[in-house]
Amino acid sequence: MKRRKLGSHLEVSALGLGCMSMSALYGPPADKQQMIKLIRAAHEHGVTLFDTAESYGPFVNEELVGEALAPIRDKVEIATKFGFDIDLSTGERRGGTNSRPEHIKAVADAALKRLRTDRIDLFYQHRVDPAVPIEDVAGTVKDLIAAGKVRHFGLSEAGVQTIRRAHTVQPIAAIQSEYSLFWRGPEVELLAVLNELNIGFVPFSPLGAGFLTGMIDENTRFDPTDFRNNVPRFSSEARKANMPLVKIVRAVADRKGATPAQVALAWLLAQGPGIVPIPGTTKMHRLEENLGAIDLELTEADLDDIDAESKKVLVQGERLPEAALKMTGR
Repeated sequence: MKRRKLGSHLEVSALGLGCMSMSALYGPPADKQQMIKLIRAAHEHGVTLFDTAESYGPFVNEELVGEALAPIRDKVEIATKFGFDIDLSTGERRGGTNSRPEHIKAVADAALKRLRTDRIDLFYQHRVDPAVPIEDVAGTVKDLIAAGKVRHFGLSEAGVQTIRRAHTVQPIAAIQSEYSLFWRGPEVELLAVLNELNIGFVPFSPLGAGFLTGMIDENTRFDPTDFRNNVPRFSSEARKANMPLVKIVRAVADRKGATPAQVALAWLLAQGPGIVPIPGTTKMHRLEENLGAIDLELTEADLDDIDAESKKVLVQGERLPEAALKMTGR
């Protein structure tokens, strides 16, 4: 497995594994024992970065990841997140964000227990809390690092000025935000700032929440509990309008003897050496397919072709519901 650096000191596999869909948001939770097998199989294939969060469930995804990785804890890097207002005793979602210093510390202690570990390798603020100065957040994580409970600091879906301010207090190893051929917003200003500050980038939904696999069209029906039912970009009309994007990656895939998913991931990997996508899956064959992207070499001509053709496609629909969008880029 090829490896990459997030920031100056955190070295991980070139592809990580997003574990959220195993427990939440993409339909009913998958079978726990099967997911433990999948997580361990990912490591056997060379994956070392595993991504979870207290809010996935809440709590159950951290528990799953902790149980799966316990036998190989010292061979992997675990990323989890704080920042939503969740009752740590009951798991009740109280709505909104909560990054008060005392809450961050309590979340860290609870996560350590669920993850069956003595340190969190990468601790992200899940969403910026407008009620708490980012300097206070960064300073709290700095204290957790000094205490040995956390190794590296990250932010998710943060704006560039917030990133700059936080970075002056505690160096940031990675930013996690959505990025794919389905959503190229980070190219506007984020990528340049991350390159300037030597901060790694961990794109979530690198396959456009499944759209870029070519397995979804306007007739696809999602489980009633699947979050995509509430995403404007996944309305039937939007999916039909956005299909030209899938045709672009499929055309390259056909030329390369690959799959659309592999092309989409290889394209992301080619955008910079500090980019580590975290595709998620609940299926072993999809895991193996995704990992095949690491060895798929896209030539400059391939990349130019993808770039030119994809920029002709005006993607329809917002990438998140309105309320969720308001929590990004702050």
